[in-house]
Amino acid sequence: MKTLRKLSRNTRLSLYISLFVLLFSGVGLSASLVRATGTGQQPTVSVPTVTGTQTGPMAIVYSDPEDQINVRSGPGVNYPKVGVLINREEVPAIGKSVGGSWVQIIYLGVEEGVAWVYSPLVRLSGELPIVEPPPTPTPLTTPTIDPTLAAQYVSDIPPTRKPTYTPPPLLVIPTYPPQEDSLGAGGLPMGFLIMGLVIFGVLGVIVSFLREM
Repeated sequence: MKTLRKLSRNTRLSLYISLFVLLFSGVGLSASLVRATGTGQQPTVSVPTVTGTQTGPMAIVYSDPEDQINVRSGPGVNYPKVGVLINREEVPAIGKSVGGSWVQIIYLGVEEGVAWVYSPLVRLSGELPIVEPPPTPTPLTTPTIDPTLAAQYVSDIPPTRKPTYTPPPLLVIPTYPPQEDSLGAGGLPMGFLIMGLVIFGVLGVIVSFLREM
C-alpha cells in the first residue's frame, strides 16, 4: 500500500483500468468455453426412438446347464449351423415343423432372415403355425469308394475241410447165466439144512457126555 501511495494519481488510475480489463477478458473467455463445450455435446445425427415392443409369439432360450444353443438353417441336424443363441435370449418365433420338434425364428444376418432352433431348448409364449421346411442341402461332393483301396481290406478266407465223423465202437453188454436156487431137499435152503446138522451133532455130543457120567 505504501508503494501505491508513492505512485502518482494518473499511474494508479492506469493500473486500476488495466486490472479491470484483464478481469473482464477472463470472464468473457470462460463464457465462450462454456458455450463451446455445450455445443460440442449436441448429437450430429438423429437419435432413433423406440416406437414399440415386439408383438406375437416369442421363443425364450432355456438351455440349462449349457450357455448357448445352435441355430441351424433348417429343422434338423443335417442342416448347417448358422449361429448361436445364449441362454435366456428372447427372439421372435414365426413357425414350427410338422412334428413340432423345431421352431422357426427371426434371425437377422442370414439368408432370408430366418433360422431354426430345437424346440426342447426353448419356451414359446404363443401358438405357432406349421411351416414348410427348406430343402435339404446336398453335399458338394458325392463320396465314392476307391476299389483299389477297398481291395486291400478284403481278404479271401479259404474254405476249411470239416472233420470226418468216426462212429464210436459198439457197446457190448455182458450177459450172465441164470443162477440156480440153492435149495436142498424138500425145497429148503441149504443154510437151514446145515444149521440143522450142526444142532443135531451138538445134541449128540451132549447126550454122549451125559451117558458117561
